[in-house]
Amino acid sequence: MVTEKIILGIDPGTALMGFGVIKVVGNKMSFLQMNELDLRKYTDHYVKLRKIFERTIELIDTFNPDEIALEAPFFGKNVQSMLKLGRAQGVAMAAGLSRDIPVTEYAPRKIKQSITGKGTASKEQVAKMLQSLLGFKEMPKNLDMTDGLAAAVCHFYNSGRIEVGKSYTGWAAFVKQNEKRVKK
Repeated sequence: MVTEKIILGIDPGTALMGFGVIKVVGNKMSFLQMNELDLRKYTDHYVKLRKIFERTIELIDTFNPDEIALEAPFFGKNVQSMLKLGRAQGVAMAAGLSRDIPVTEYAPRKIKQSITGKGTASKEQVAKMLQSLLGFKEMPKNLDMTDGLAAAVCHFYNSGRIEVGKSYTGWAAFVKQNEKRVKK
């Protein structure tokens, strides 16, 4: 029996949120869509977070993904930027978990490694490899779109592996796996 699933990949951000959707039939993947949510016109951070949540729910309702893959925030020197990115990732994660969709997060380096074979690959190299793999015609202007798509493809490549990243199958699983962080 051939299995079929839809994977939604998201690159959360507070300026642009990139996303991509692939369909997997058996061991073959095909491109469905990639796009971005432009948040630069909003100045209120909480409005941005609401827009991320709403757009993620809209994508879930449109594509009915079986799994969601998120790019985890990278560690930078600016604590405020990290906090904002973490919140953006959190609301995208919450949208999936609110619909009982398993969510897995991947480090940017892991995503690049999965797509290009090199964890230090540039955004352009990742985008070109995705174009070659999935056959989409036009390269997007903003590579946040291909970053979201790359998260989905990374998840496909890593499915069935014992350790792929942090996975959550729902709120209860999230709380259980993170209870040491919240207990005082």
